[in-house]
Amino acid sequence: MKFREFTTTSKKQVLAGKSAESNEELIKKVQDDEIVLHTRKPSSPFVNIKQESKKIIKADIKEAAIFCAAKSQAWKKPKKKQDVQVDYFLGKDIFKLPDMKLGTFGVRKHKTIKVKKEEIEKFEKQK
Repeated sequence: MKFREFTTTSKKQVLAGKSAESNEELIKKVQDDEIVLHTRKPSSPFVNIKQESKKIIKADIKEAAIFCAAKSQAWKKPKKKQDVQVDYFLGKDIFKLPDMKLGTFGVRKHKTIKVKKEEIEKFEKQK
């Protein structure tokens, strides 16, 4: 299955789902010690930085969060664009219960990063 791809400034590969089905496939490939991101609101791609978390710098997380926010419905749908809250967590903290719908997962613990409207607009102009 094909994913959206992005490379951070420090050359880390970042993958993102394109649909509920591809989000499922992406999460299946996540290692326990890799970082995954998703917007606080639903209808976002899951985004995975393909590197051990101890080798990831804060700038990688910020760039991946901007990428995640830019591809989310939280950014694309509203007419009045605003900042987007993105949660990030380790692969080992993701779980799936039998009654969860396709592309939906639970997370045991996470941190949140605020992506500013201006950061997303700048990212979109560069791509």
